Amino acid sequence: MDSKVASLINQQINKEFYSAYLYLDFANYYASVGLDGFENWYKIQAQEERDHAMLFYQYLQNNGQKVTFEAIDKPDKEFSDNMDPLKAGLEHEKYVTSLINEIYAAAFDVKDFRTMQLLDWFVKEQGEEEKNASDMVTKMELFGSDAKGLYMLNSELGARVYSAPSLTL
Repeated sequence: MDSKVASLINQQINKEFYSAYLYLDFANYYASVGLDGFENWYKIQAQEERDHAMLFYQYLQNNGQKVTFEAIDKPDKEFSDNMDPLKAGLEHEKYVTSLINEIYAAAFDVKDFRTMQLLDWFVKEQGEEEKNASDMVTKMELFGSDAKGLYMLNSELGARVYSAPSLTL
């Protein structure tokens, strides 16, 4: 495996674990304001991000690469209202998409088709992640200022259940 591609994937492991921390921070905020459905949604989102990190971890190991763990940054977002975590989540998903694209470009440059095939799943996943984050912002804009609407949205998010990724390495 190309050393640059392996290094970028190794860095991505750290970024995925950071994403889990960030989403747990969002869940913590929503728990503090009594929105247990939003809390549930972000706790599950954190679990997904940990799984993404483990997929990259396993991929590197399967390809004889050493995995190096770095310190995970502390989330540094401050929230003043219920919309703040949602907007931060959308911004973060766009950032993660750019990271996946960077790894894909590096793999493409060295014709690392196996890594590109792995990343195809992540490219699709990021499209879904951005859409979900954008939809949550839109729904909060539409219904969040109405108590009944917020209650229904909170109930909808509370119904989310965890589903492990279906990627085979």
